[in-house]
Amino acid sequence: MGKLNVTIMRYLTGEDFRVLTAIEMGMKNHELVPGPMAASIANLQHGGVHKLLRDLCKHGLLSYERGRKYDGYRLTNMGYDYLALHSLTKRDVIGSFGNQIGVGKESNIYIVANPEGEEVCLKLHRLGRVCFRNVTNKRDYHKHRKSASWLYLSRISATKEFAYMKALYDRKFPVPKPIDFNRHCVIMELVKGRPLCHVMELNDVEALYDELMNLIVKFADSGVIHGDFNEFNIMIKDDEKPVIIDFPQMMSTAHENAEMYFNRDVNCIKTFFKKRFGYESELYPKFSDIERTDALDAEVLCSGFTKDMAKDINRELGIDEETGSEDEEESQDTEEKCTVDSIFDQLKLQDRETQSDSESIDSFDRFESGSVRSCATTIHPDEIRSRVKKQIVSREKKTQRKKCVAKGEASATTRVRRENNDTIKQSKGLWGWE
Repeated sequence: MGKLNVTIMRYLTGEDFRVLTAIEMGMKNHELVPGPMAASIANLQHGGVHKLLRDLCKHGLLSYERGRKYDGYRLTNMGYDYLALHSLTKRDVIGSFGNQIGVGKESNIYIVANPEGEEVCLKLHRLGRVCFRNVTNKRDYHKHRKSASWLYLSRISATKEFAYMKALYDRKFPVPKPIDFNRHCVIMELVKGRPLCHVMELNDVEALYDELMNLIVKFADSGVIHGDFNEFNIMIKDDEKPVIIDFPQMMSTAHENAEMYFNRDVNCIKTFFKKRFGYESELYPKFSDIERTDALDAEVLCSGFTKDMAKDINRELGIDEETGSEDEEESQDTEEKCTVDSIFDQLKLQDRETQSDSESIDSFDRFESGSVRSCATTIHPDEIRSRVKKQIVSREKKTQRKKCVAKGEASATTRVRRENNDTIKQSKGLWGWE
């Protein structure tokens, strides 16, 4: 993924960001955006898109790739970061950029400041890391799609987290105050505290344990389950009050595996308090104790929640239902089901015979008698010739492949010209030319 370096951002012009936006728009339905399409979308008044594309590639904001059949540009993670930061800067949400204060399997955390100098927290969602690529099974961002780019999935993750955080903050849950978001960036309040995993001593262990367990129940009563309620996602302030973070994996209590995730959250807290503080309590919440008092999952459309469930819950809570034809037509599209059964590829292992001993025997046969020593090979001379010939041919093929490697955009232009020339030669006789 690489580190985020924002020093170049101050030197970029409006035309640079216009070209970056053009590549982003082209990537909606193209894996690689051709140069002419980027120029058409950018529609710069004085032209010069090719030079801007080349400079952006040099700075690492774009990447030019040559496929087997197609050539074009794509946004890098750094280019996507610049687009989001540029939009937030234009809104006067960000005025300065600070240091990185955290990193996880799905995001990077930075300290930034608004134009007034007040420090806030910037969370950059980074899906696609090597340590967490099983997003299809662990998250439901794909929905009915077969595949999607990592940038798009990061954008969905940020949108979900901001929606969850805003709904929870409005209901007075102990979560950071959401400020704004754009693309895959979320701006929130900077929590003055440290993660629970770094806390070694507490003045009142029992009070914190009870408060965390009550929070799990309070989440469930509102219709949602955190799904990753552990010591890494709980911040402890100086007054030992908890603040919950990290919400993209939240799900509805109507999810088919809701009870399993609820029990996992409870067991995470029980296990941590037993190992770290030696505290163990027989009192802990159960999924059967949940009494729904709110429909937060219906408001943010949590994983596993459908509109049919929303109607049933509203009827139970005594909320009037609004009937509309549009809702009925879109009910099938809004269903979100998270398949928990992971699909594992079965690897068929083939037995391999150990040939080290046999090869050493076949390669050399030594006879030793007194002061006389003889050495004879058992490999036929024709076999030796064929092996040497194969090695030479293989070496020549590798050299030829290195020579044929296409580099840069010029190779794509040359290839197109060659194809056009071949087409002209093949169609000579069509018009009577000789």
